[in-house]
Amino acid sequence: MEIHVDSSRPERGSAAPFHLRVLGPLTVSRDGDTLALPASRKVRALLGYLALSPTAVTRSHLCEMLWDVPNDPRGELRWCLSKLRAIVDTAARRRISTPADSVKLDLQDCFVDALEIAGAVRQGLETIAVPELHELAKLFHGDLLEGSEIERSPAFDGWLVAQRRRFREAHMGILAQLVQRDSEEKIFSHLETWLELAPFDRQPHEALLRALARHGRIREGDEHLAATARLFEAEGLDHTPIRDIWREARSQKPCTKLSAATVTSSSAAPASQEAPANTAQTRRASVAVMPFVDHSSSLVIPGGPADGLAHDIITRLAKLRSLFVIAQGTVFALRDRNIAPDEAGRMLNVDYVVSGSMRRHGKRLIIAVELAETRTSRIAWAETFDQKPDDALHVLDEIGNRIVASIASEIEMIERNRAILRPPSSLDAWEAHHRGLWHMYRFSRPDNEQAQHFFETAIRLDPTFAPAFAGLSFAHFQNAFQNWRERGPEMDRAYEAAGQSLMADDRDPAAHWAMGRAQWLRGRHDESLLELEKAIELSPNFALGHYMLAFVHCQTGNARTAITAADHSRQLSPFDPLLFAMLGARAMALVRLKRFDDAATWGAKAAARPNAHAHILAIATYCLALAGRQEEAAAHMVRLHTRNPNYNVEDFLMALQFGPADAALWRLAASRVSA
Repeated sequence: MEIHVDSSRPERGSAAPFHLRVLGPLTVSRDGDTLALPASRKVRALLGYLALSPTAVTRSHLCEMLWDVPNDPRGELRWCLSKLRAIVDTAARRRISTPADSVKLDLQDCFVDALEIAGAVRQGLETIAVPELHELAKLFHGDLLEGSEIERSPAFDGWLVAQRRRFREAHMGILAQLVQRDSEEKIFSHLETWLELAPFDRQPHEALLRALARHGRIREGDEHLAATARLFEAEGLDHTPIRDIWREARSQKPCTKLSAATVTSSSAAPASQEAPANTAQTRRASVAVMPFVDHSSSLVIPGGPADGLAHDIITRLAKLRSLFVIAQGTVFALRDRNIAPDEAGRMLNVDYVVSGSMRRHGKRLIIAVELAETRTSRIAWAETFDQKPDDALHVLDEIGNRIVASIASEIEMIERNRAILRPPSSLDAWEAHHRGLWHMYRFSRPDNEQAQHFFETAIRLDPTFAPAFAGLSFAHFQNAFQNWRERGPEMDRAYEAAGQSLMADDRDPAAHWAMGRAQWLRGRHDESLLELEKAIELSPNFALGHYMLAFVHCQTGNARTAITAADHSRQLSPFDPLLFAMLGARAMALVRLKRFDDAATWGAKAAARPNAHAHILAIATYCLALAGRQEEAAAHMVRLHTRNPNYNVEDFLMALQFGPADAALWRLAASRVSA
């Protein structure tokens, strides 16, 4: 459950008349006096759950969360609410309301410690001053709702575990900021607390060793390293990276302050250090997919549907070849040792962790999944899939497709945005590639030139990095397709770079995608389709492969196949940077089927995308003209000519590859809008 912060609550630290502490044992106070709470754990759990619920909660949901098929769940809920009203309501103010068979707790003038923490995380811990961080750290008195666990309530237990993990991550994020920014004499206290929370997290160990070395406390560092080695070895973990950090720290001269780079990414090279050329194996973003929790049963049954879904996601992500995916055996072994996903991410030293749950509610199957950044503990993406499983295997397969495509898309977006903030001289091959992608998806001539530069940089740093060659091929493709440079030489360069991508890794779907585009550009449509089908065979979740298949079919192939492929690509990647092209391919296929009204609708959707280029605006203009929507067509033509004053239908037909009859139809559309 996402926790939202009510903007009408008092400012942090203000004197609110009503205080609710849920980080640790539940405590309620009014005007400074602590109130006695009922002995019932259900009452305390209900209060904590309502306090963290951003909206009113239905009675049926509360009954499902807190009771294991009682004789009279609504009666028991009414009893619990009566106990809560005695605590939180006053003659002047009733805090518990029950609108439309739901329950809501009014916290407008209340101070709730967990909501203060959630608000700080939402604001960004790096933006908060050190004195405020100290106050936030003092709010932690233990785990969320400590002592409020309920027997035989798997739904509540699942929620409680997830929320405890989230607030523990927030606590560690606050401590990391304090270690980075607080005065030198205070950081050891912060590190001690951090290590208590995460004894198997390399980051606080490395930060502590660097601090000890900086202060010349070598013997203490040796002792800590020895104790850490014994701790890690007992759990079957590799402590070599921590040992290497200590050796490095001991060899450096003492300095006066722990750097930000040391704390937040102690294993990364300094920004000023030149990336090594010809890296043997380019770094890739790493991800661990933890086994999903099955809330349908109180027993952990190995090999059940939840385990099967996690295994499927691991396999499909690995087929994309763009990520380093931790093997199934490792993550399942960590699950069997009761290692939580966040802790597993730190133990495995991965960039991202995927975790989720599965439960059945009546005839419906509900799957919740989230992607978290290990370094920042930020939830990068979360989704809940709620479907009626007429065919359970088909539903799980469909949900698995969407999860894999969403994870890959979100990670790529994060890596692109992160790379654009790095100094160009400090980029490694992976970062240079993603810097190139950032520029590539802007779809302008200057950005395309920048993209080409960064792809070439990535190739120089690692001549075996297949995705960089695929990106370079796309940049040359765009030069030819958009008529930004002389078409013939750019077609050859696109084909050559695609071939080098295949030579580097012929099992990378992006390499076959690049070759499919290059073959289409050369007019070899059969060869293009073979390459694109190979890309999809290698990775059925590769959204761009399905899109490009739609692109080829919408011009010279089967128009209905084009529509199916375009729809599938959008389903796999609904926020893709090439979404405008997916929509445009569908519109062009509809024109070939003479469904002009539908084509106009989809063409207008494509043109509404923020990065739509001139050819997409032309598709919308001509589709609207064919549908008789002349006023809208004229408006789109104005946009098109503002972008490219000399654009005409011959530019459109030169870029695309329609047969004679279809080309005549597009010329007819152009004549209508120019008349």
